[in-house]
Formats: sequence, C-alpha cells, structure tokens
Amino acid sequence: MNTAGPGGAPWRKSTFSGSADQSCVEVATNVTGSVAVRHSKDAVGAQLVFSLPEWVAFVRGVRAGEFDLDSTL
Repeated sequence: MNTAGPGGAPWRKSTFSGSADQSCVEVATNVTGSVAVRHSKDAVGAQLVFSLPEWVAFVRGVRAGEFDLDSTL
C-alpha cells in the first residue's frame, strides 16, 4: 500500500468513515501546501491535487451546504 502522499505526506482518512471495509477518500497535505485526494481502496490509483486556497474553498463550500443534493431529486 502507498502510505505516503506527494512530498512524503501521510495519507489521512476521516474518523467518521467507520470500518476499513467502507469506501472513503483520503487526503495528504504536503509542506508546500498542496492537498492530494485519493480513493481509499485504490491506493495506487489516480490522485487529485489542489492548491491550499482551492482546498479551503471546497471545505468551506461543503460546510455551508453548497454541495447538498436537492431533496426533490
């Protein structure tokens, strides 16, 4: 398993993700401030890399409910 993200940063999974059998995302933040995201069950697969300002904007949007599904769907 690939235990280090870009720049050697450790991958972290939310404590809210539950058991190891669940599909989750993991993040790794390196010293340059970039944030990498990957699927926890595909450790050698694709990674999305964001700048710190992009990541902060995304997290703020999640907390504000900007990505919540419309209840009428």
